[in-house]
Amino acid sequence: MRTNQQTTIKSPATLSGIGVHSGNPVEITLHPAQANHGIAFLRTGTPTGNDRFIKAHHACVSATELCTVIGDNETGAVATIEHLMSALYGLGIDNVLVEIDGPEMPILDGSARPFVQAIDAVGIVHCGAARRWIKVLRPVRIEAGRGFAELRPIDRGFRLDVEIDFESPVIGRSRKALDLTPAAYRREIAPARTFGMMRDVERYWKAGFALGASLENTVAVGDTAVVNPEGLRFADEFVRHKLLDAVGDLALAGLPIQGAYRSYCGGHRMNVGVLTALFADRANYCLVEGQGSRRETALAEIGAGLGLAAFAAEL
Repeated sequence: MRTNQQTTIKSPATLSGIGVHSGNPVEITLHPAQANHGIAFLRTGTPTGNDRFIKAHHACVSATELCTVIGDNETGAVATIEHLMSALYGLGIDNVLVEIDGPEMPILDGSARPFVQAIDAVGIVHCGAARRWIKVLRPVRIEAGRGFAELRPIDRGFRLDVEIDFESPVIGRSRKALDLTPAAYRREIAPARTFGMMRDVERYWKAGFALGASLENTVAVGDTAVVNPEGLRFADEFVRHKLLDAVGDLALAGLPIQGAYRSYCGGHRMNVGVLTALFADRANYCLVEGQGSRRETALAEIGAGLGLAAFAAEL
């Protein structure tokens, strides 16, 4: 597939399940969309009774506490969007309308793999328009406590380098770096599941979170071992899931990024926060457009700035 061409899915794909925090049933349908549509959500079943169209964009983020939420509770919000957004970005899909009949995305098995499988089942097609990228021109960095997140310029592509450091001996400290391509995403990142500490469960339940969490959709971490009888899918599944989340949150830039992302002890809030820092100064970035086929790697700069106006998952 020509990476310089915008893409969408070939036909609709429907998935259903429960929300990991609400525990309520929900159904989504991914619809093909035309060029330059981007990723957007059509929220039905809102408190007002009116359907709401919400762009998947960092400016629309309303919460990042244990998941990433866009929209608002009064007129219609969609929570826990990061796994689907990660799958779309990881597979290189530019344009999709996500119809959803509830306030939270289905958690499915806790990873992005079911979304990838649903997309692969219907196929990906070109939209007949050149793809655009956000090119990082100079470093931006945010810090919170001992953690940080930063974006830096690179010659081509999108590289992620994510490091976690937990007091839990079961999780510990680990780091994973990856040049994002659809093949690498499918193999290395999509199957990694969300995780949570068993000792935190009661506290989150009292706060109204993790009501739908179970061993079917979450890696449960005890004091000395993983509780799930099947164990881990990867020896470093925890950091891989953090990388999965970072891909999904950074997809809220609105266009794919040409740059390098690095984080230490990050999460949804910092992933979204580094986008805010990037777009705070038009000297930090520009918009570039791909020309020609995969072998023709030239990029045309078409603007000094782009007017583009965080489960992370620890249960």
